Amino acid sequence: MVVGGGFAGLQFVHAIKGSPVKITLIDRRNHHLFQPLLYQVATTVLATSDIAWPIRHLYRDRKDVTTLLDEVVAVDRAAKTVTLKSGAKVPYDTLLLATGARHAYFGRDEWEDVAPGLKTLEDATTIRRRVLLAFERAELTDKTAELDAQLTFVIIGAGPTGVEMAGMIAELARNTLPPEFRKVDTTRTRVLLVEAGPRVLPAFTEDLSAYAKSALEKLGVEVQLGKPVTAITEDGVTIGDRFVPSRTVVWAAGVQASPAAKWLGIGADRAGRAVVGPDLSIEGDPDIFVVGDTALVMQADGKPVPGIAPAAKQQGDYVAKLVKARLFGRAVPGPFKYRHQGSLATIGKRAAVIDFGKFKLKGGLAWWIWGLAHIYFLIGTRSRFAVAWSWLWIHLSGQHSARLITQRETLKEDK
Repeated sequence: MVVGGGFAGLQFVHAIKGSPVKITLIDRRNHHLFQPLLYQVATTVLATSDIAWPIRHLYRDRKDVTTLLDEVVAVDRAAKTVTLKSGAKVPYDTLLLATGARHAYFGRDEWEDVAPGLKTLEDATTIRRRVLLAFERAELTDKTAELDAQLTFVIIGAGPTGVEMAGMIAELARNTLPPEFRKVDTTRTRVLLVEAGPRVLPAFTEDLSAYAKSALEKLGVEVQLGKPVTAITEDGVTIGDRFVPSRTVVWAAGVQASPAAKWLGIGADRAGRAVVGPDLSIEGDPDIFVVGDTALVMQADGKPVPGIAPAAKQQGDYVAKLVKARLFGRAVPGPFKYRHQGSLATIGKRAAVIDFGKFKLKGGLAWWIWGLAHIYFLIGTRSRFAVAWSWLWIHLSGQHSARLITQRETLKEDK
Protein backbone atom coordinates (compact mmCIF):
# COMPACT_ATOMS: atom_id res chain seq x y z
CA MET A 1 0.00 0.00 0.00
CA VAL A 2 1.27 3.44 -1.01
CA VAL A 3 -0.32 6.47 0.63
CA GLY A 4 0.48 9.64 -1.29
CA GLY A 5 0.79 10.28 -5.02
CA GLY A 6 3.73 12.68 -4.82
CA PHE A 7 7.30 12.19 -5.98
CA ALA A 8 8.23 9.52 -3.43
CA GLY A 9 5.08 7.46 -3.79
CA LEU A 10 5.06 7.46 -7.58
CA GLN A 11 8.78 6.71 -7.77
CA PHE A 12 8.19 3.62 -5.61
CA VAL A 13 5.32 2.47 -7.83
CA HIS A 14 7.48 2.99 -10.91
CA ALA A 15 10.51 1.21 -9.48
CA ILE A 16 8.58 -1.83 -8.15
CA LYS A 17 7.15 -2.53 -11.61
CA GLY A 18 7.51 -6.16 -12.70
CA SER A 19 7.58 -7.56 -9.16
CA PRO A 20 5.00 -10.10 -7.95
CA VAL A 21 3.00 -7.57 -5.95
CA LYS A 22 -0.37 -5.85 -5.97
CA ILE A 23 -0.28 -2.15 -5.19
CA THR A 24 -3.02 -0.01 -3.67
CA LEU A 25 -2.28 3.68 -4.22
CA ILE A 26 -4.30 6.08 -2.08
CA ASP A 27 -4.41 9.85 -2.42
CA ARG A 28 -6.98 12.45 -1.42
CA ARG A 29 -6.54 14.14 -4.81
CA ASN A 30 -6.85 12.48 -8.18
CA HIS A 31 -3.65 13.98 -9.61
CA HIS A 32 0.09 13.93 -9.25
CA LEU A 33 1.42 17.47 -8.87
CA PHE A 34 4.80 18.81 -9.96
CA GLN A 35 5.17 21.07 -6.92
CA PRO A 36 8.38 22.91 -7.96
CA LEU A 37 6.38 24.75 -10.63
CA LEU A 38 3.37 25.67 -8.51
CA TYR A 39 4.58 29.24 -8.24
CA GLN A 40 4.36 29.54 -12.04
CA VAL A 41 0.67 28.68 -11.88
CA ALA A 42 0.23 31.18 -9.04
CA THR A 43 1.93 33.91 -11.08
CA THR A 44 -0.03 33.20 -14.32
CA VAL A 45 2.84 31.64 -16.31
CA LEU A 46 1.51 28.08 -16.60
CA ALA A 47 -1.92 26.47 -16.58
CA THR A 48 -2.81 23.87 -13.96
CA SER A 49 -2.87 21.11 -16.57
CA ASP A 50 0.80 21.82 -17.39
CA ILE A 51 1.99 20.62 -13.99
CA ALA A 52 -0.58 18.03 -12.85
CA TRP A 53 -1.68 14.69 -14.27
CA PRO A 54 -4.50 12.28 -13.28
CA ILE A 55 -3.08 9.37 -11.32
CA ARG A 56 -5.47 6.89 -12.89
CA HIS A 57 -4.29 7.93 -16.33
CA LEU A 58 -0.64 7.49 -15.35
CA TYR A 59 -1.31 3.85 -14.36
CA ARG A 60 -3.97 2.93 -16.89
CA ASP A 61 -1.67 0.19 -18.27
CA ARG A 62 -0.55 -1.10 -14.85
CA LYS A 63 -2.99 -3.86 -13.91
CA ASP A 64 -1.06 -4.36 -10.68
CA VAL A 65 -2.01 -0.85 -9.46
CA THR A 66 -5.39 -0.02 -7.89
CA THR A 67 -6.01 3.67 -7.26
CA LEU A 68 -8.31 4.92 -4.48
CA LEU A 69 -9.44 8.53 -4.14
CA ASP A 70 -9.69 8.83 -0.38
CA GLU A 71 -7.85 10.06 2.70
CA VAL A 72 -6.13 8.00 5.39
CA VAL A 73 -7.13 8.99 8.92
CA ALA A 74 -5.63 6.15 10.98
CA VAL A 75 -3.27 3.18 10.84
CA ASP A 76 -3.80 -0.01 12.87
CA ARG A 77 -0.33 -1.53 13.05
CA ALA A 78 -1.50 -4.67 14.88
CA ALA A 79 -4.24 -5.47 12.36
CA LYS A 80 -2.17 -4.15 9.43
CA THR A 81 -4.99 -1.97 8.09
CA VAL A 82 -5.49 1.70 7.30
CA THR A 83 -8.76 3.48 7.96
CA LEU A 84 -10.00 5.85 5.28
CA LYS A 85 -12.10 8.97 5.67
CA SER A 86 -14.92 7.15 3.87
CA GLY A 87 -14.95 4.61 6.72
CA ALA A 88 -13.36 1.76 4.78
CA LYS A 89 -10.57 -0.32 6.30
CA VAL A 90 -7.98 -1.50 3.78
CA PRO A 91 -5.40 -4.21 4.60
CA TYR A 92 -1.72 -4.06 3.72
CA ASP A 93 1.35 -6.27 3.90
CA THR A 94 3.87 -3.47 3.35
CA LEU A 95 2.95 0.17 3.91
CA LEU A 96 4.67 3.21 2.41
CA LEU A 97 3.56 6.57 3.81
CA ALA A 98 4.49 9.46 1.55
CA THR A 99 1.86 11.97 2.58
CA GLY A 100 3.90 15.16 2.21
CA ALA A 101 3.61 18.41 4.14
CA ARG A 102 1.63 21.62 4.34
CA HIS A 103 2.68 25.16 5.15
CA ALA A 104 3.05 26.00 8.86
CA TYR A 105 2.31 29.31 10.56
CA PHE A 106 4.32 28.78 13.76
CA GLY A 107 1.24 28.69 15.97
CA ARG A 108 -0.61 31.47 14.15
CA ASP A 109 -2.96 29.36 12.04
CA GLU A 110 -5.45 32.23 11.85
CA TRP A 111 -3.09 33.85 9.34
CA GLU A 112 -3.83 31.20 6.70
CA ASP A 113 -7.05 32.82 5.45
CA VAL A 114 -5.30 36.10 4.61
CA ALA A 115 -1.84 34.70 3.77
CA PRO A 116 -2.22 31.43 1.85
CA GLY A 117 0.76 29.17 1.34
CA LEU A 118 1.67 27.29 -1.81
CA LYS A 119 1.48 23.49 -1.67
CA THR A 120 -1.51 22.49 -3.84
CA LEU A 121 -3.21 23.46 -7.09
CA GLU A 122 -5.98 25.02 -5.00
CA ASP A 123 -3.38 27.18 -3.25
CA ALA A 124 -1.90 28.25 -6.59
CA THR A 125 -5.22 29.21 -8.16
CA THR A 126 -6.24 31.04 -4.97
CA ILE A 127 -3.05 33.11 -5.03
CA ARG A 128 -3.40 33.70 -8.78
CA ARG A 129 -6.96 34.94 -8.26
CA ARG A 130 -5.92 37.30 -5.47
CA VAL A 131 -2.98 38.70 -7.44
CA LEU A 132 -5.09 39.38 -10.54
CA LEU A 133 -8.03 40.77 -8.56
CA ALA A 134 -5.69 43.20 -6.80
CA PHE A 135 -4.92 44.84 -10.15
CA GLU A 136 -8.61 44.82 -11.12
CA ARG A 137 -9.56 46.49 -7.84
CA ALA A 138 -6.79 49.02 -8.27
CA GLU A 139 -8.29 49.94 -11.66
CA LEU A 140 -11.63 50.63 -9.97
CA THR A 141 -10.63 52.75 -6.98
CA ASP A 142 -10.16 56.52 -6.79
CA LYS A 143 -8.77 56.43 -3.26
CA THR A 144 -5.00 56.78 -3.03
CA ALA A 145 -4.61 54.75 0.17
CA GLU A 146 -6.67 51.87 -1.21
CA LEU A 147 -4.79 51.99 -4.51
CA ASP A 148 -1.46 51.70 -2.68
CA ALA A 149 -2.73 48.78 -0.59
CA GLN A 150 -4.02 46.93 -3.65
CA LEU A 151 -0.71 47.39 -5.47
CA THR A 152 1.38 46.22 -2.50
CA PHE A 153 2.22 42.51 -2.49
CA VAL A 154 3.96 40.98 0.53
CA ILE A 155 5.76 37.64 0.29
CA ILE A 156 6.78 36.18 3.66
CA GLY A 157 9.79 33.85 3.56
CA ALA A 158 12.82 34.18 1.26
CA GLY A 159 13.51 30.57 0.42
CA PRO A 160 13.21 29.43 -3.22
CA THR A 161 9.40 29.71 -3.27
CA GLY A 162 9.39 33.22 -1.83
CA VAL A 163 12.16 34.45 -4.11
CA GLU A 164 10.52 32.94 -7.18
CA MET A 165 7.09 34.37 -6.29
CA ALA A 166 8.45 37.87 -5.63
CA GLY A 167 10.43 37.96 -8.86
CA MET A 168 7.54 36.78 -11.03
CA ILE A 169 4.98 39.18 -9.49
CA ALA A 170 7.40 42.05 -10.14
CA GLU A 171 7.86 40.90 -13.75
CA LEU A 172 4.09 40.59 -14.20
CA ALA A 173 3.43 44.10 -12.88
CA ARG A 174 6.23 45.87 -14.71
CA ASN A 175 6.50 44.05 -18.03
CA THR A 176 3.27 42.18 -18.80
CA LEU A 177 0.31 44.15 -17.48
CA PRO A 178 1.06 47.84 -18.27
CA PRO A 179 -0.45 47.81 -21.83
CA GLU A 180 -3.66 46.18 -20.58
CA PHE A 181 -4.76 48.75 -17.99
CA ARG A 182 -5.95 52.26 -18.86
CA LYS A 183 -6.34 53.93 -15.49
CA VAL A 184 -3.89 52.33 -13.08
CA ASP A 185 -0.14 52.34 -13.64
CA THR A 186 0.84 48.77 -12.74
CA THR A 187 4.55 49.66 -12.81
CA ARG A 188 4.08 51.45 -9.48
CA THR A 189 3.39 48.05 -7.88
CA ARG A 190 5.33 47.42 -4.69
CA VAL A 191 6.57 43.86 -4.06
CA LEU A 192 7.98 43.31 -0.58
CA LEU A 193 9.91 40.11 0.27
CA VAL A 194 10.20 39.63 4.04
CA GLU A 195 12.71 37.30 5.69
CA ALA A 196 13.32 37.02 9.43
CA GLY A 197 16.83 35.67 8.81
CA PRO A 198 19.90 37.58 7.64
CA ARG A 199 19.73 36.71 3.90
CA VAL A 200 17.60 35.36 1.09
CA LEU A 201 18.03 31.75 -0.07
CA PRO A 202 19.77 30.72 3.17
CA ALA A 203 20.40 27.18 1.88
CA PHE A 204 22.63 28.59 -0.88
CA THR A 205 26.17 29.94 -0.54
CA GLU A 206 26.55 33.57 0.51
CA ASP A 207 27.71 34.74 -2.93
CA LEU A 208 24.66 33.23 -4.67
CA SER A 209 22.41 34.60 -1.95
CA ALA A 210 23.86 38.08 -2.47
CA TYR A 211 23.39 37.78 -6.24
CA ALA A 212 19.75 36.74 -5.77
CA LYS A 213 19.09 39.74 -3.53
CA SER A 214 20.69 42.09 -6.05
CA ALA A 215 18.74 40.54 -8.95
CA LEU A 216 15.47 40.91 -7.04
CA GLU A 217 16.18 44.54 -6.29
CA LYS A 218 16.90 45.20 -9.98
CA LEU A 219 13.40 43.90 -10.67
CA GLY A 220 12.05 46.41 -8.17
CA VAL A 221 11.49 43.98 -5.27
CA GLU A 222 12.05 45.43 -1.80
CA VAL A 223 13.93 42.90 0.34
CA GLN A 224 13.36 43.23 4.08
CA LEU A 225 15.77 41.09 6.14
CA GLY A 226 16.27 40.47 9.83
CA LYS A 227 12.78 41.28 11.07
CA PRO A 228 9.95 38.78 11.63
CA VAL A 229 6.31 39.27 10.76
CA THR A 230 4.38 39.84 13.98
CA ALA A 231 0.83 40.25 12.65
CA ILE A 232 -1.18 39.66 9.48
CA THR A 233 -4.70 40.97 8.90
CA GLU A 234 -6.94 41.75 5.93
CA ASP A 235 -5.56 45.29 6.10
CA GLY A 236 -1.91 44.38 5.88
CA VAL A 237 1.22 43.03 7.56
CA THR A 238 3.19 44.14 10.61
CA ILE A 239 6.95 43.63 10.18
CA GLY A 240 8.61 44.09 13.55
CA ASP A 241 6.71 47.15 14.70
CA ARG A 242 6.10 48.64 11.22
CA PHE A 243 2.68 48.23 9.57
CA VAL A 244 2.51 47.82 5.77
CA PRO A 245 -0.97 48.16 4.18
CA SER A 246 -1.45 45.29 1.72
CA ARG A 247 -4.40 43.37 0.31
CA THR A 248 -2.34 40.44 -1.03
CA VAL A 249 -0.04 38.42 1.23
CA VAL A 250 1.62 35.11 0.37
CA TRP A 251 3.12 32.78 2.99
CA ALA A 252 6.34 30.94 2.09
CA ALA A 253 7.98 30.69 5.51
CA GLY A 254 7.52 27.19 6.92
CA VAL A 255 6.13 23.68 6.52
CA GLN A 256 4.42 21.10 8.73
CA ALA A 257 4.46 17.39 7.91
CA SER A 258 1.29 15.34 7.59
CA PRO A 259 0.08 13.58 10.78
CA ALA A 260 1.64 10.23 9.76
CA ALA A 261 3.70 10.06 12.96
CA LYS A 262 0.51 10.39 15.03
CA TRP A 263 -1.19 7.63 13.03
CA LEU A 264 1.73 5.34 13.81
CA GLY A 265 2.28 6.43 17.41
CA ILE A 266 5.97 7.18 16.87
CA GLY A 267 8.30 10.08 17.55
CA ALA A 268 8.47 13.19 15.39
CA ASP A 269 10.44 16.42 15.23
CA ARG A 270 9.03 19.93 15.73
CA ALA A 271 7.83 20.03 12.12
CA GLY A 272 5.89 16.80 12.62
CA ARG A 273 8.24 14.66 10.52
CA ALA A 274 8.23 11.00 11.56
CA VAL A 275 11.53 9.60 12.89
CA VAL A 276 12.67 6.69 10.74
CA GLY A 277 15.62 4.32 10.76
CA PRO A 278 18.52 4.05 8.29
CA ASP A 279 16.38 1.90 5.97
CA LEU A 280 13.47 4.41 6.17
CA SER A 281 11.29 2.00 8.18
CA ILE A 282 9.91 2.84 11.61
CA GLU A 283 11.26 1.38 14.83
CA GLY A 284 9.73 -1.99 15.65
CA ASP A 285 7.89 -2.41 12.35
CA PRO A 286 10.06 -3.21 9.30
CA ASP A 287 6.99 -3.39 7.03
CA ILE A 288 6.14 0.29 7.44
CA PHE A 289 8.19 2.95 5.65
CA VAL A 290 7.85 6.73 5.86
CA VAL A 291 9.46 8.84 3.13
CA GLY A 292 9.59 12.28 1.55
CA ASP A 293 8.49 15.42 3.39
CA THR A 294 6.69 13.19 5.92
CA ALA A 295 9.93 11.71 7.27
CA LEU A 296 12.91 12.93 9.27
CA VAL A 297 15.82 11.23 7.49
CA MET A 298 19.26 11.99 8.88
CA GLN A 299 22.45 12.15 6.82
CA ALA A 300 25.89 11.02 7.94
CA ASP A 301 26.82 14.63 8.79
CA GLY A 302 23.92 14.88 11.22
CA LYS A 303 21.82 17.12 8.98
CA PRO A 304 18.35 16.10 7.81
CA VAL A 305 17.75 15.23 4.18
CA PRO A 306 16.11 18.30 2.54
CA GLY A 307 12.46 18.21 1.61
CA ILE A 308 12.93 18.49 -2.14
CA ALA A 309 11.77 16.41 -5.10
CA PRO A 310 15.09 14.62 -5.88
CA ALA A 311 15.38 13.47 -2.26
CA ALA A 312 11.81 12.12 -2.26
CA LYS A 313 12.40 10.24 -5.52
CA GLN A 314 15.62 8.72 -4.19
CA GLN A 315 13.79 7.50 -1.08
CA GLY A 316 10.95 5.97 -3.10
CA ASP A 317 13.48 4.21 -5.31
CA TYR A 318 15.43 2.94 -2.30
CA VAL A 319 12.37 1.41 -0.62
CA ALA A 320 11.41 -0.30 -3.90
CA LYS A 321 14.85 -1.89 -4.10
CA LEU A 322 14.61 -3.02 -0.48
CA VAL A 323 11.15 -4.53 -0.95
CA LYS A 324 12.24 -6.35 -4.12
CA ALA A 325 15.28 -7.73 -2.32
CA ARG A 326 13.02 -9.15 0.40
CA LEU A 327 10.62 -10.62 -2.17
CA PHE A 328 13.36 -12.44 -4.07
CA GLY A 329 15.42 -13.44 -1.04
CA ARG A 330 18.37 -11.26 -1.97
CA ALA A 331 20.59 -9.22 0.34
CA VAL A 332 18.86 -5.96 1.21
CA PRO A 333 20.63 -2.70 0.33
CA GLY A 334 22.60 -0.86 2.98
CA PRO A 335 21.33 2.25 4.75
CA PHE A 336 19.75 4.96 2.62
CA LYS A 337 22.27 7.54 1.41
CA TYR A 338 21.07 10.80 -0.04
CA ARG A 339 22.92 12.04 -3.13
CA HIS A 340 22.56 15.81 -3.35
CA GLN A 341 22.09 16.77 -6.99
CA GLY A 342 22.15 20.52 -6.48
CA SER A 343 19.98 23.45 -5.47
CA LEU A 344 18.21 25.71 -7.98
CA ALA A 345 16.08 28.84 -7.76
CA THR A 346 14.87 31.41 -10.28
CA ILE A 347 14.64 35.19 -9.99
CA GLY A 348 12.09 36.40 -12.50
CA LYS A 349 12.12 35.22 -16.11
CA ARG A 350 15.74 35.85 -17.00
CA ALA A 351 17.91 34.85 -14.05
CA ALA A 352 18.52 31.95 -11.69
CA VAL A 353 21.07 30.59 -9.25
CA ILE A 354 22.40 27.04 -9.30
CA ASP A 355 24.56 25.33 -6.69
CA PHE A 356 25.92 21.92 -7.68
CA GLY A 357 28.58 21.93 -4.97
CA LYS A 358 31.85 22.67 -6.71
CA PHE A 359 29.98 24.04 -9.71
CA LYS A 360 27.97 27.24 -9.22
CA LEU A 361 26.22 29.37 -11.78
CA LYS A 362 24.08 32.50 -11.84
CA GLY A 363 22.31 34.62 -14.43
CA GLY A 364 20.61 33.88 -17.75
CA LEU A 365 22.43 30.64 -18.51
CA ALA A 366 21.49 29.33 -15.07
CA TRP A 367 17.84 30.11 -15.90
CA TRP A 368 17.98 27.93 -19.01
CA ILE A 369 19.65 25.09 -17.12
CA TRP A 370 17.00 25.41 -14.40
CA GLY A 371 14.29 25.12 -17.07
CA LEU A 372 15.86 22.06 -18.69
CA ALA A 373 16.28 20.37 -15.29
CA HIS A 374 12.62 20.85 -14.45
CA ILE A 375 11.44 19.70 -17.88
CA TYR A 376 13.51 16.54 -17.41
CA PHE A 377 11.64 15.77 -14.18
CA LEU A 378 8.19 16.27 -15.71
CA ILE A 379 6.04 13.19 -16.31
CA GLY A 380 5.31 12.29 -19.94
CA THR A 381 6.68 13.61 -23.22
CA ARG A 382 3.55 15.67 -23.90
CA SER A 383 3.96 17.50 -20.60
CA ARG A 384 7.60 18.20 -21.30
CA PHE A 385 6.78 19.62 -24.72
CA ALA A 386 3.86 21.74 -23.47
CA VAL A 387 5.84 23.29 -20.62
CA ALA A 388 8.91 23.85 -22.81
CA TRP A 389 6.74 25.63 -25.40
CA SER A 390 5.08 27.80 -22.73
CA TRP A 391 8.45 28.85 -21.34
CA LEU A 392 9.85 29.59 -24.80
CA TRP A 393 6.82 31.69 -25.70
CA ILE A 394 6.99 33.65 -22.45
CA HIS A 395 10.73 34.21 -22.89
CA LEU A 396 10.30 35.53 -26.45
CA SER A 397 7.05 37.47 -26.05
CA GLY A 398 7.17 38.59 -22.43
CA GLN A 399 3.54 37.49 -22.05
CA HIS A 400 2.11 35.29 -19.32
CA SER A 401 -0.25 32.71 -20.77
CA ALA A 402 -2.60 31.82 -17.89
CA ARG A 403 -4.05 35.08 -16.54
CA LEU A 404 -7.42 33.59 -15.65
CA ILE A 405 -9.55 34.41 -12.61
CA THR A 406 -11.29 31.07 -12.22
CA GLN A 407 -12.84 31.18 -8.75
CA ARG A 408 -15.73 33.41 -7.81
CA GLU A 409 -15.01 36.29 -5.46
CA THR A 410 -16.83 39.58 -5.04
CA LEU A 411 -15.01 42.42 -6.78
CA LYS A 412 -15.14 45.38 -4.43
CA GLU A 413 -13.68 48.82 -4.89
CA ASP A 414 -12.77 49.00 -1.22
CA LYS A 415 -13.94 47.72 2.13
